[in-house]
Amino acid sequence: MKRAGILRQVSDFSDFSRGHWLQELLCQGEEPSHVQPSPDGQHLLVLKKSRPPPLPRVVAFQRHGIGGADLERNWQPPQPALVGLLFLQSPVTLGSWALALVWEHGRTEVWHFVVAVGWQLLQTLELCQGARARIVSVCSQGASLVWCEERPPLEAHSDMSKCAFRYCICTRALEMGEQGVWLGAVKIVLHNSPEYQVLASPQHIFLVPATGSFATTSKFLLIWHPEKAKLTITAPSAGFIHSKVLRSSNESDFRKLLLGSVGLLSGLAPLDIHTSAVSNSGGLLLVSTQGTVNMVEPDGTQRHIFDLEGGPLAQGSTVQLKTFGSILACVLTGVLYLIDQSSGRLIEKKILSMKEVHVLESSGEEDSIQLLTQTGIYSFSFSKPEDNSSSEPCLVEMVFEEACRYYQRRSLSSSKLTVEKLKKGGAFQAPVALTAILQHSLHQKQKPAQGLQDTYAKLLSTMSLELQSYMSLELLKTCVVCAPESEVESYCEELVEQEVSRVLHSDMDKDNLAYLNSVFASFPKAAWKATRSCLQLQQNRDGLLVARATPEVWKKVLGGPQQEDVGQNGVVPLFELICASFLKFKPKWLPSFVELTQQYVSISWAYSSKEGPEGRVPLYKRALGVLARKNKHSEADKEMELELLLCSKRPKAVLQALHLLICLKQWQRVVEVAEKFCKLSPLLNKEIFTTLLAEFAQHRELDPYLDTLWPLCPADLTASDILTVVLQHLPCSQEDPLPFSSAENQLTVGLLKPLLQRVVQRPCVQDEMYSDALQSPTFPPPTPPREHKIPSKATADNAPQLPTARTSSPSALVQGDTA
Repeated sequence: MKRAGILRQVSDFSDFSRGHWLQELLCQGEEPSHVQPSPDGQHLLVLKKSRPPPLPRVVAFQRHGIGGADLERNWQPPQPALVGLLFLQSPVTLGSWALALVWEHGRTEVWHFVVAVGWQLLQTLELCQGARARIVSVCSQGASLVWCEERPPLEAHSDMSKCAFRYCICTRALEMGEQGVWLGAVKIVLHNSPEYQVLASPQHIFLVPATGSFATTSKFLLIWHPEKAKLTITAPSAGFIHSKVLRSSNESDFRKLLLGSVGLLSGLAPLDIHTSAVSNSGGLLLVSTQGTVNMVEPDGTQRHIFDLEGGPLAQGSTVQLKTFGSILACVLTGVLYLIDQSSGRLIEKKILSMKEVHVLESSGEEDSIQLLTQTGIYSFSFSKPEDNSSSEPCLVEMVFEEACRYYQRRSLSSSKLTVEKLKKGGAFQAPVALTAILQHSLHQKQKPAQGLQDTYAKLLSTMSLELQSYMSLELLKTCVVCAPESEVESYCEELVEQEVSRVLHSDMDKDNLAYLNSVFASFPKAAWKATRSCLQLQQNRDGLLVARATPEVWKKVLGGPQQEDVGQNGVVPLFELICASFLKFKPKWLPSFVELTQQYVSISWAYSSKEGPEGRVPLYKRALGVLARKNKHSEADKEMELELLLCSKRPKAVLQALHLLICLKQWQRVVEVAEKFCKLSPLLNKEIFTTLLAEFAQHRELDPYLDTLWPLCPADLTASDILTVVLQHLPCSQEDPLPFSSAENQLTVGLLKPLLQRVVQRPCVQDEMYSDALQSPTFPPPTPPREHKIPSKATADNAPQLPTARTSSPSALVQGDTA
């Protein structure tokens, strides 16, 4: 059940030592670069990296403090800066911890807090072995420190390619005991590498390329498995690439590691990373500059989670990511997103009153999120469901949630309907009756009607087939979980087919559409087979695609939520989903499918109706949009574009396809398209013929097809019109014209003569109008009565003739087409 979030203030800094100073530090011009609580939640460390004044500093604030020495360290450039704040757990004393301050030149200060005494410096250590070494990133995993270290070359003028690979990844054990702090030997994980940001999960270390890395090395991520001494190469766009166990120092060279994967890596796109963080499940969270949140698992696979609203992220914007159990909290420009990591579902979106908000690490509470602002610390917790609902099965809760959505859509009231109101109100008896039937039928399979009211028993008999279908679906899910690996695929296909069929026979709202998107993304092949089954797609004896779907299913495919209704959260309409499946599994059927959908639309909706799918964006354009979103394009895609344009039979689309064929110089197909579509309408006939006449005037490629082209000349096109088009499109010559040119592409009168003869010899339209009068048996015609003053025929014949009206310009069709 969706849980409602409650935001309450838990601290106004009055319970902190030097609380006023903490508030002043947070309210200074530049926001803190890093805020981190201690593992026990009793201390808050604030790191400020602003330039003087004031000086960059790190300050520790104690909660419920009773005095003692404070911790405050500052530095002034060009002094080495602080690069890491790490909390180290003591393996000797449970719950004991220490704070490690790691400086840029490798010096590490280990501090310990003692009650009533305050902060004490335990020991100062040197991580790096070289005096010229510089630490750029550091993290801790268990009792070890892992860092990326820069080792400048000895020569002052070194090659730029060598300078780029002047970093190394190092690790060193750091343990605390009763005798003090013990530092182990330095182990080099990777040397001669580019700059990396190191991020630690409980079992793995993620190496994320720095922003300024070379383009060739910023296409992939590295994952180090310390227990196995193994490095994994993975790319979000390609998944797992390569894995290698590092047995010796010779195998730890970065360039040797990539030697066997250079060809594959060179074709990958550079990484698009705006923010990165580690989740509590051990995966790496990546936010792209477009606002897409993905999860990279330790085995190298990638999974899409969510798309943040607002489009591309502004440069310099801060995105904070923290995980609490299965919930991902994301803060972006004053908006808190709570997302279910397993399903990618948005649990809640809350607009915060302050933009400068920091998400604090949780202290073991997975149902509460702490937010630090300039006015205090706030806790965002989920309200617990009522005690009596905890014993109800999940299915019953789903019934009430679905009932809430159903009644809310049909309600005229602006107040929000919740599950609690639905249970207590008593006004809606349908979900109550359904839950009672489900509880009895699921728990008492032998006698499902026992204990039910008479009304419910009658309803149960009506719903028996639906319940049997539901029980078979649940049984199928159980088979999928328990089946051996060889049978899982067949079970999944059957399950996906039932789910797709169920959604197509229910209300196609945004939630169902998002669910279908996830099904098509997770099981593409099974979803394709389910689509063919639900639409009953097959080829007849003539090779034509036939669909025997019911009108209700067609309306779900074409009349569901459109792109402007579902937003930009990675969800696409059902028609686009099906078109993408056609492109992946049966691309030759796509034009025929679009033609079938257009035939159904012409029957079910009036032309240009805004309620129908053609009233917004034509179906062929939506299919072309799916084709344009493919990652890689080939010659077959150009052919597919032509077929989609032609199958629409819309004038604009036909003309666009004709121009594409002309650009591709496929003259045989140009003439075939002209022959086929000139019969549709006189205006389209005129546009096509005028276009081909202009091409004929420019080159001699159409000369072999003139016998087929000239009969397509429209009846209202005169010789004057033909000559005008030809003269307008003659190729411009830079030399003086000669009376006898030897150029092979020169247009001659002999080539144009058959067309002009055909037009001149064609009977005039005005002659056809008066042909009946000229064939009258009585000549001369009788004299009209004198009382009617009508001019004689001789006078009429001597009257001046009006000039024939010019035909409409070829652009009239293009301007009037609504496609």
